[in-house]
Amino acid sequence: MSSASHHKKDTTTTTTTNGSGEPSHEPHQHQASCTTHRPEDEWKHRAPYRVHDDAAASSSFPVKWRGQCHCGRVQYQLRRERPLAAKYCHCTTCQRLHGAPFQWAAIFEKDDIHFTHGHHDLGWYDPTEKSQTHHLPCKVQCAFCRTPIMDEGRNMILLFPTLIEGINTPEARKAFEAKCHMFYPQRVVDFNGDGVSKFAGLEGESDMLDDDGNVIKKKKRVQEEKKEKKDKDKDKEKEKEKADKHGD
Repeated sequence: MSSASHHKKDTTTTTTTNGSGEPSHEPHQHQASCTTHRPEDEWKHRAPYRVHDDAAASSSFPVKWRGQCHCGRVQYQLRRERPLAAKYCHCTTCQRLHGAPFQWAAIFEKDDIHFTHGHHDLGWYDPTEKSQTHHLPCKVQCAFCRTPIMDEGRNMILLFPTLIEGINTPEARKAFEAKCHMFYPQRVVDFNGDGVSKFAGLEGESDMLDDDGNVIKKKKRVQEEKKEKKDKDKDKEKEKEKADKHGD
């Protein structure tokens, strides 16, 4: 984002509260708003924020999970039974922004989520520029209670399983089970003996570590194994497609 656009003056009104403590209709300049027609509202017509037509959603959006923020203004549905991946991130940025020892994140496609309430009640934070602009990648939270809702990337979203209804059930805990620890050297709590892979940085892009943080596999070998697995998965997919064609 250029410095010109970053410092562009916004003429919308700052949020105030009425006598009952409810937010006024006018949002803070860097929050969502109830309008949909302005050029700056274009994000509301794209995933992950796009509002689904009720009739279309009932047939094309099978609901597997529901989630919401602390105050309940922001509510959403998920149509994927399991995330693409779930991970623990120990980086200091996640620690500070969540006020917690680590971030538990589940990766979904942007089309996997449907906001049923409150997509007008969202706020953003760009941790790179330390600004409240909707600039990817960014942090998304409820603009009222400040519950972190998700991290929005350029292609995917990272949701937080503790917002999911019934996350304490065996079914949900299994579905959202984390498969690795990232940025483990920055941890403030240890996970000895949990059997979950640990990495110095991003999964598959950094050294693999043991429970004490010692390197057990160098980054180069980790990347080689990642590529080997990807190639094997591609071969399996081709074989499956070939078998399906023969079956027809």
